[in-house]
Amino acid sequence: MRLQALSIPLLLSLLSSSTAYTQISDDLLKTLIPNPSDTDFDLSPSNADSLLGPLLITRVPGTPGQRAAQEHFTRFATKHIPEWKLSWQNSSSPTPLSKGNPVPFHNIILRREPPWARKRGEGNVGLLTLAAHYDSKMIQGGDFIGATDSAAPCAVLMWVARELEKVLGRLWGDGEDGTGEGVQILLLDGEEAFVSWTDTDSLYGSRALAAAWENTTYPALSTFRNPLRQISLFVLLDLLGSPNPNVPSYFQTTHWAYQRMATLEGRLRGLGLLESKPMHPFLPDGAKMATEFTRAFIGDDHEPFMKRGAPVLHLIPSPFPEVWHRLEDDGAHLDMATVRDWARITLAFVLEWLDAGKLEKIQT
Repeated sequence: MRLQALSIPLLLSLLSSSTAYTQISDDLLKTLIPNPSDTDFDLSPSNADSLLGPLLITRVPGTPGQRAAQEHFTRFATKHIPEWKLSWQNSSSPTPLSKGNPVPFHNIILRREPPWARKRGEGNVGLLTLAAHYDSKMIQGGDFIGATDSAAPCAVLMWVARELEKVLGRLWGDGEDGTGEGVQILLLDGEEAFVSWTDTDSLYGSRALAAAWENTTYPALSTFRNPLRQISLFVLLDLLGSPNPNVPSYFQTTHWAYQRMATLEGRLRGLGLLESKPMHPFLPDGAKMATEFTRAFIGDDHEPFMKRGAPVLHLIPSPFPEVWHRLEDDGAHLDMATVRDWARITLAFVLEWLDAGKLEKIQT
């Protein structure tokens, strides 16, 4: 990650398109937001039932750790979310350390569309897009785990997908009404620089995926021209899991979505559904004014998508956690109450985005 400056033309191109969903009720939040089990975020790498533990290993691209992480994701998808379409976007690129040899990068895409959209073929439904990178940085002097960077965010997204799948059947039914959105999760490879962050030594996987999607054309009668245009909101999770995170609202164009999530955090705390006791809200900028936004932002996996027009909600703390790019960024330094609360907040946001509030009407 690095601090970037947002160009005025790009800023003006990212027009806010607030969706029409309505606020989810307190009763539904109490019903639909479960407590993660002790196993879900167990820290043992040998616990195959844990979402997090098997990711607490080094995951440098092109190494056995990378392949072990990929196998963990595919086992999870097969077991817990078989209705989701799993696909791969593969690429390779030399790095400053590879002596001209190509290093493989593998992005994993998990996608779930409403029944009506699947019947009409690709390119006909908007997709709320949740993303995190799963590679870890190569650091001299020891094995860097990258628990906040970004094993814990990946585990959070896996938990969200599993719990969301328990609701989607009731929410979507077998309807043919052509309304509502789908959701996709991007597990991105090669975010980290191998030597130092530059435009070519960073974001290997996200640069490849954004370019591939830009050049993938759907049939002429599809609603969207290509997969990039299907992204209704790109929500990127990174560096999450340390206590007392301070996540600002970075972009005025998606501040309305940030406000939705910040409101949900406050409501979940008020309902006693969150367990951490932070010194301040995770998302403190709900009342931020338009005049308070600057052109600066943090470079991360959202950048190749944002440059191509995707609206971005970046969930990354500022300042970064104290363990950032240090060997201490391991499971022992995670604040597990904070990790579990990020899972709950993210699930609540996704449910509200997908208009789960209408479940009350269905049930009555």
